[in-house]
Amino acid sequence: MEYVALEGGKELDLSGRDIVSIRDLTKEEIIAILERAEKALPVARGERGSRALEGKILATLFYEPSTRTRLSFESAMLRLGGSVIGFAEVSGASVAKGETLADTVRMAESYADVIVLRHPHEGAARLAADFSSKPVINAGDGAGQHPTQTLLDLFTIKMEKGDIAENNVVLVGDLKYGRTVHSLSYALSLFGASVTCVAPPSLQMPPEIVSQLRQMGARFNQSDSLESVISGADVLYVTRIQRERFPDPEEYRKVENAYRIDNSLLANAKKSLIVLHPLPRLAEIAPEVDNGPHARYFKQAFYGVPVRMALLSMILGKEEV
Repeated sequence: MEYVALEGGKELDLSGRDIVSIRDLTKEEIIAILERAEKALPVARGERGSRALEGKILATLFYEPSTRTRLSFESAMLRLGGSVIGFAEVSGASVAKGETLADTVRMAESYADVIVLRHPHEGAARLAADFSSKPVINAGDGAGQHPTQTLLDLFTIKMEKGDIAENNVVLVGDLKYGRTVHSLSYALSLFGASVTCVAPPSLQMPPEIVSQLRQMGARFNQSDSLESVISGADVLYVTRIQRERFPDPEEYRKVENAYRIDNSLLANAKKSLIVLHPLPRLAEIAPEVDNGPHARYFKQAFYGVPVRMALLSMILGKEEV
């Protein structure tokens, strides 16, 4: 990884910033977040205490189900001595009575210092940021963006491979509706990594994202055959084919078992290959892979805590964790 010298030895200033898309961050800012996340690892593991965010409140507004993203944000805030309010499903909130997103955000900003929003509709996080005077972090909006997942994916690659740029990252599965791969493909290209997209023709990366990657001069390839590219992969990033994103159930049934990662497939991979997955998984990764040398997806889920600790502390203007 290429590190940058920051002015006066200080990290770049993210205080008060909304994080709606990974494109809201420069490469230098991403590097600064990853560096702080590495320093936060002992706190994330519970090996060292921190009161860096004591007195600060995080509001988590989750309009659709999530386990890892919500819990890791909450864990990050609590590990730093802060507090958490919010809802994990709309049935228990005024949203169920018809309250608009704008009004819910206006209410939450009165009670909290930073808002984390997950919403099924693309563009919801940008709308919330427009209405909120407090920082808004996008925790996933429909098939749009999931910037903090991208940060933890980059952090995982950095920690497990030692570098981001020198890797061929194969993205496989639902690349059309998968918001994590939209953000990640951009970020990997920003760092100079090679990106190979593997999906059925109906689930390939949207043309507008492919066009943007080509304009960036990205090292970018597409295929529908995982077997043909597995031997050259350094990182295999597997995504779930998301039934809930398909407008036509019949179209989902055509592709639901398109790819399966098992030990037979991985026998043709590099010994150093790591397998990532933003989770939850269904049948796309066989359980036999879990205890093998390539699996990193559970460690990847843990890395969400130090990364979100770093981001929360920087947005709230704290110099250390």
